[in-house]
Amino acid sequence: MAFQPIVDLRTGRPWAYEALVRGADGESAASVLARVTPENRYAFDQQCRVAAIEGAVAAGLLETGARLSINFLPNAVYSPKACIQLTLRTAQATGLPTDRLMFEFTEDERMADPAHVLNIVESYREMGFTTALDDFGAGYAGLGLLARFQPDVIKLDMALLRGLDASEPRRMIVESMVGLCRRLGVTVIAEGIETRGELDAVRALGIELVQGYLLAKPAFEALPEPVLA
Repeated sequence: MAFQPIVDLRTGRPWAYEALVRGADGESAASVLARVTPENRYAFDQQCRVAAIEGAVAAGLLETGARLSINFLPNAVYSPKACIQLTLRTAQATGLPTDRLMFEFTEDERMADPAHVLNIVESYREMGFTTALDDFGAGYAGLGLLARFQPDVIKLDMALLRGLDASEPRRMIVESMVGLCRRLGVTVIAEGIETRGELDAVRALGIELVQGYLLAKPAFEALPEPVLA
């Protein structure tokens, strides 16, 4: 796993670290995910959770006070309470409080069973986890999905934020999303921030949690310190 901080602009400190899968020889996440099949999806999802927790704790997560954000595959979860048991055992074995776990999910294709995903989100909330919808504003991860259920967090897609400081239409759209999420009680994270102009623009819109290369690139088996430009 590689880890990238989600930074709280109010403190300049990591609010969470996202675990990003990498191959044993440094292959990209896309290369690894391309080898996931319906037959190995469950085992892959379980192994990623274990690797994320063990790797983050070994790198010093417990001393930071930050959350650990783990990406999961909704279709790999046949039963939220059954499939979480290995995660819970791993967290207990490493000393990671479960209320510091955040689970991100992304739907790249139209969701076949929204009720199943809603059940996962509600079950994870009952167990004290934070839930996040990644890549919001891209593909099918949009307003229709948010209307069905509200996670604790949405991560605005980087394509929507690219060049935000130079695009009035983009600023208006993001401002509307931030206001909507505030009324729904959903926290917003701006991801993929790469320039100072983009950082200043999201800060001006009231977004306090930010992730991107401008602040820190992912580090393999390490927790990088963010740098606010």
